[in-house]
Amino acid sequence: MVRTFVVRGLLLGLLAGLIAGGFAFAFGEPQVDAAIALEEAADGHSHGHGSEAEVSRPVQKAGLFLATGLYGVAVGGIFALVFAGLRGRVGPRSDGLLALAAAGTAFVAVILVPFLKYPANPPAVGDPETIDSRTFLYVVMVLVGLAAAAIAVATSRRVHAGPWPRWLASVVAFLLPVVAAWVLLPTVDEVPDGFPGTLLWEFRLASIGTQLVFWAAFGALFGWACDRAAQRGAAPVGAAAPG
Repeated sequence: MVRTFVVRGLLLGLLAGLIAGGFAFAFGEPQVDAAIALEEAADGHSHGHGSEAEVSRPVQKAGLFLATGLYGVAVGGIFALVFAGLRGRVGPRSDGLLALAAAGTAFVAVILVPFLKYPANPPAVGDPETIDSRTFLYVVMVLVGLAAAAIAVATSRRVHAGPWPRWLASVVAFLLPVVAAWVLLPTVDEVPDGFPGTLLWEFRLASIGTQLVFWAAFGALFGWACDRAAQRGAAPVGAAAPG
């Protein structure tokens, strides 16, 4: 059964990754091009993004789908293993609903929580000398999001006062470590003077939108596949029943 889930996660992760790549190509790449143009205009020469780059922009754009596809495969495989461990233990009894709930939780914990503290930046934004510290802080926020999700699940399993108190306790248990991390961790603000605020906002929207499209597509596809497999498994039983 675990092998079935993993194969399903790999294939549907690839498909969701390609869907997210299409979104990123349509809504994210124009902002990247505009940011690169600003960077080159400010410096007076190319920094490896233009036609004379080691990897040209057309090749980079084509490689976007390869990157999102590989991302989908990796995430799909990991998700399938976690899903197999959660199945029958926590969350909805329906595999389809569990897949949607797990995908939504993963998006919030792994993507949204760190993004709200350290949002993505386009080219020309960010000091190259601080990339290591910024990466470390981002990873810390990802770990905080995962820990908060685990705490919320554990809290939900221990509260037996009804659905609403259980949901409220889970939300509070999730938010406490997240808000603490948001407050305690340092803020990173390396947007250069004069950088267009609209361009920065649109890039960040495209960035989080790409992740939202991926997780929504993957959760829906994985849940649909699980429900369809369950219906197929139940069909012979119904067919064998006396008429």
